[in-house]
Amino acid sequence: MAQHKSAKKRIRRNARAEGVNHARMSRIRSFVKAVETAITSGDQKAALAALKQVVPEMMRGASKGVLHKKTVSRKLSRLTARVKKIAA
Repeated sequence: MAQHKSAKKRIRRNARAEGVNHARMSRIRSFVKAVETAITSGDQKAALAALKQVVPEMMRGASKGVLHKKTVSRKLSRLTARVKKIAA
């Protein structure tokens, strides 16, 4: 257990950050799930609309350090390719 004042403060700070990061990841997953659902239903307009919502959310996650920027790029690239494939 932490004894120093600074260590106790660090524990409180980490707990707050964990809550924020967990909420952000949950939000990202929800948006991705909306795109996945639209893709499986074959509705390209809904998939494009959902994709437009997920892109800034994932980029925000990358800028805040919740996700690595290359992970975000890879996932967005794959989602975009799948949405594009619906039209073909």
